Amino acid sequence: MSENKNYQHPDIQDPENDELEIDWMEILRKIIAIRKTLYKAAGVGVVLGIIIALSIPKQYTVTVTLSPEMNGDKASSGLASLASSFLGGAATSNSPDALNATLAPDIVASTPFVLELFNTRVQTLDGELDTTLVAYLDEQKSPWWGYIKAAPSMAIGAIKSIFAKETNTISVLNPFQLTEKEAAKVKGLRQSILAEVDKKTAMTTITVTLQDPKVTAIVADSVVAKLQQYIIDYRIKKAKEDCAYLEELYKERQQEYYEAQSRYAHYFDTNRNIAFQSVRAEQERLQNDMNLAYQVYSQVAQQLQVARAKIQEEKPVFAVVEPATVPLQPSNTSRKVIILEITFFTIFCVGGWILIGQPYWRNIKIKLIQKQKKDVK
Repeated sequence: MSENKNYQHPDIQDPENDELEIDWMEILRKIIAIRKTLYKAAGVGVVLGIIIALSIPKQYTVTVTLSPEMNGDKASSGLASLASSFLGGAATSNSPDALNATLAPDIVASTPFVLELFNTRVQTLDGELDTTLVAYLDEQKSPWWGYIKAAPSMAIGAIKSIFAKETNTISVLNPFQLTEKEAAKVKGLRQSILAEVDKKTAMTTITVTLQDPKVTAIVADSVVAKLQQYIIDYRIKKAKEDCAYLEELYKERQQEYYEAQSRYAHYFDTNRNIAFQSVRAEQERLQNDMNLAYQVYSQVAQQLQVARAKIQEEKPVFAVVEPATVPLQPSNTSRKVIILEITFFTIFCVGGWILIGQPYWRNIKIKLIQKQKKDVK
């Protein structure tokens, strides 16, 4: 009986054959053959999925939509123009704002804006925690691998605290120089608060994601209020400065007019019955000074009224299309989905290794052995 020398084990392919042929029936038979191993992999995947799913804290997202008024330049119908026309002054022209609602993402992500949110009062849904936002950030949970990752820095911080001198001074937030802990909180809060602007419709969307639904809604509402106030303060800053300057100028010109009026009245009463020409000339000069002071005083009063009206005109209008509400469902991936994903991933990895990884590894070992034999010969 002749021996077939060309026979090879089905799991061992010819190393010199570069073409890869896929036999699906063979793969199906192999899957059936290793089904018990795949069952064990599925069990391990379920356990890992449960551990990971329970370790990831729930996240809640609140979205607020704003529709800001982009252009406050209404020279024909504005309050400043109306006041100017009544008072006889010229209509003022407004230049485009250097800051508008399109810069909302940059404003919300800025360090001073985030630091202003630290003192916001928040309350959890269960009512157990009523504190500031910066204190609440310390109460948020992290996955167990987050603690492992932060262990070296925590150890270094603990060692530093042992040798550091104790001080009773109260630390004040300084945007120019933050501590490592403060910088970490600013970074985390910046990642939790996002702002997007639709350039076509100018709709601004504020999204806040935190671990408590009520805290998330409170922070979202606070972000919207502070953003509105930030833009309003910037847009009326110049008008307020002009108004303050005119207020001071108005008081000075008013005082000058009152003094000129008092000098004229005193001189007129003192020299009422004197008919000298020099007395009349001095009286006329004082009267002219009084009239000139009144004209300047009147013009400044008109400009002050226009400036006061301009402050109101410069205030932008924000329409809250979608207000902040307490979310009912978490926004992160469901725990069931996480368990299923990790289970299927574990099965795929184990099955792929047995069906594809091991044969290729055997082929590599065979090639190495054959190469060694050739080298020996």
